[in-house]
Amino acid sequence: MSTLLPKPPNPEDKPNADAPKSTGVFFPNADLDEIAKHFIGNNTRFRENIIIPKMYGAVQIKTNEEKLVEAAFESCAFKSLMSCVLGYGLGAAIGLFSSSVNPNIADPLAGEKQQTAREIFREMRQATHSYGKNFAVIGAVFAAVECVIESKRGVSDWKNGTYAGAVTGGLIGLRAGVKAGIFGAAGFAAFSTVIDYYMRHR
Repeated sequence: MSTLLPKPPNPEDKPNADAPKSTGVFFPNADLDEIAKHFIGNNTRFRENIIIPKMYGAVQIKTNEEKLVEAAFESCAFKSLMSCVLGYGLGAAIGLFSSSVNPNIADPLAGEKQQTAREIFREMRQATHSYGKNFAVIGAVFAAVECVIESKRGVSDWKNGTYAGAVTGGLIGLRAGVKAGIFGAAGFAAFSTVIDYYMRHR
């Protein structure tokens, strides 16, 4: 019965120098050797043969440009900048509202000098800019500290917001002293924890 498998070597046989040497990697037969190399020794993996489970819809492999843009958007610098801009907008809105309801209009019956429209708008602009600047600083510092802590810990959970709130509140409160810094850190950490818990479990 003929077979394509190679015969086992006989230790008594002496190698023949004139016999042609086998060029196969696994088998001397070229066909069997090609099949073996395909299933055993083929280390080439093509990108089109990658199987990705489609549990969440169609999956597309991102290009290098898309990965660079995504990395830029997820960087700590971009997050801090966006938090600074959004914080300034929120603070400006709060400052505009607080200055509009502030009872600093002079009483005409008491003989006080009436404020002009220019003076009123100037005070509103100063209050808006002051609130916006404070909120921008808080947002930028909080986002930067949280991003750094999350990058170092490698975990995204409520502790990042708590630690970032404690650092931000402590830095802001230190301008008024150590005691104010401690109370600021505790208060800001508690506030950040409550907000983070609400956003994650709503």
